[in-house]
Amino acid sequence: MAQAWSCASFYAMANIWEKYAVPKLIRFACSQPAVMKDRSQIVPRADGNVLELGCGGGINLQFYDRERVDSLTGLDPSAELLDYTREEAKSRGFDMDILDGIGEAMPFEDGRFDTVLATFTLCSVQDGEQVLKEMRRVLKPGGKILFLEHGRAPDAGPEKWQQRLEPMWKHIAGGCHLHRPVIKKFEANGFNVSNSDGHYADKTPRFLGWMEMGEARPV
Repeated sequence: MAQAWSCASFYAMANIWEKYAVPKLIRFACSQPAVMKDRSQIVPRADGNVLELGCGGGINLQFYDRERVDSLTGLDPSAELLDYTREEAKSRGFDMDILDGIGEAMPFEDGRFDTVLATFTLCSVQDGEQVLKEMRRVLKPGGKILFLEHGRAPDAGPEKWQQRLEPMWKHIAGGCHLHRPVIKKFEANGFNVSNSDGHYADKTPRFLGWMEMGEARPV
């Protein structure tokens, strides 16, 4: 009985952490000054009919160039983070279609979007290759993916720590993986990457701070 109660208590606490703590942790971590600087460089490149994959939190809304965006659609599986997005969109007077869903099965017709934007999203999806297939599917011919992600560090020291910490980290941080490649993953799945940059974020531990951004187009 004690063991059963202990297991039940553990799962209850895990659910409480996932529901209430993780959204706040994500918003805090993903709005640090170094991260916001990178967002300000990638988000304004979005144009046409735009899909923001992983829009939860609404952090990117301040950076869109509204004269370039014809429509904005957001998709995210976190109800709590979507509440933040709705509040942010309302406060900024942003007309945005906000949907609950996952990147592996996007509820959109083929060729709908000119731009798909993903910022700090691919680290936590369940099936990265399926998400890239879905991105390709919903893009119009000639469309582009804009990405800003943290991922596998290029240096041995930080990369080793990423491997060590990832099993624990992903349970604390809502499924976030530290060790996933970014640009290499796009290229391995049939995308041409341009206007790219990789760097360590300022004032951030290196095992957390390797950032890659750029523009990917289907080959």
